[in-house]
Amino acid sequence: MLDYALILVPLILVSWLFYARLTRRRDRRSLARLDEAAASGLTEPFSLHPFIDPYRCLGSGACVLACPEGDVLGMIGGKSKLINPTHCIGHGACRAACPHEAITLVFGTEKRGVDIPHVSPTFETNVPGIFIAGELGGMGLIRNAVEQGRQAIDSIRKYQKHQAPLDVVIIGAGPAGFSASLAAMQHRLRAVTIEQESLGGRVFHYPRAKIVMLQPATLPLVGKVKLAATSKEALLEFWQGIERKTGVKIQYHERMEEIARTEKGFVVKTSKGRYETRTVLLAVGRGGTPRKLGVPGEELAKVVYRLIDPEQYRDRRVLVVGGGDAALEAACRLAEQPGATVTLSYRGEAFGRAKPANLENVKKAERAGRLRVLLNSQVKCITPEAAVIEQGGEQAGREEQLPNDGVIVCAGGVLPTELLKSIGVWVQTKYGTA
Repeated sequence: MLDYALILVPLILVSWLFYARLTRRRDRRSLARLDEAAASGLTEPFSLHPFIDPYRCLGSGACVLACPEGDVLGMIGGKSKLINPTHCIGHGACRAACPHEAITLVFGTEKRGVDIPHVSPTFETNVPGIFIAGELGGMGLIRNAVEQGRQAIDSIRKYQKHQAPLDVVIIGAGPAGFSASLAAMQHRLRAVTIEQESLGGRVFHYPRAKIVMLQPATLPLVGKVKLAATSKEALLEFWQGIERKTGVKIQYHERMEEIARTEKGFVVKTSKGRYETRTVLLAVGRGGTPRKLGVPGEELAKVVYRLIDPEQYRDRRVLVVGGGDAALEAACRLAEQPGATVTLSYRGEAFGRAKPANLENVKKAERAGRLRVLLNSQVKCITPEAAVIEQGGEQAGREEQLPNDGVIVCAGGVLPTELLKSIGVWVQTKYGTA
């Protein structure tokens, strides 16, 4: 027995020392990432994110390994912690992986509230006949948004309070709206789907090769779809194939402008027409309508709110406005175009909301002379030949006339909160609650 003890005790001690060393190294990495986020002001998550109960967390680390973003969660002091809050986009893989049910997905924080419309278990709002599914209702997961779109149509099929030429107008062709459109077709409802941009909604604007879907989902007319660790491009290609195969009709580049109640239900007014319907399904993203600058000249044709084709800006002078990942990615892609002269303008002192990789790409392009960065700056007006930029900070009040051929505004989106309130939908502000 003594011989065994002489052998086992040193082995246990060496194993413990090795584990302790690995743990300290892991903690240092996580603390460094947390400190970096705090120093950059990146402490407030933008969307659905995990709340980790420290009393239930036993430090398995399964949630850290499950996160597809790679650096959102970390281990500190034997507990899981949100170390890179602004990179979380609400995949929810962490909650599913936790063996101790210590994670809850929540909206907002104590400091930053998030507006969420009131929706019943049948996806109907407090306004009879108005339904909401997907991201607008707070569901950031693609699989669940797909399921909500299908279930919302099941509820609409049973809705008999109004009679109108259409059974439902579906607004948005993202995950929830596309699923709802297929379900409406499957059940032979009189339906119209309008989408102001392209199939996929917000997914269409995710960065290239981004992993967007991790779990299987069930699509109407298609059945169970098993797409593990699927990239944005693969998912959009798959959906486009379904669109062609089923023949489902989606009216693209048509923007919803107003919803008005009538005796027969609702009239949905769009940029191209009007539709009388007994129900409306809002399946729009939380990005909403692109946020505008509100300056003279913004209505000019050279001003756009998405970078679709960088090659069209070859040999042109371009101004990109914004400080988030979309703006930085657009500026870097434009800077790669032969002959392009690119300026990036942002009102803040630093790009506090951007990912490290995008920050590094901006620095490289700036050092190479392919990109000019103007921090503490704002666009005052836009003319056919130029844009007037007002400097802040040490050069406050100084204006510069910047000749350009195109302006790309990447300033995020405006939530349809005012629209919801105008038709009587209750909106709650959530501060770190589910």
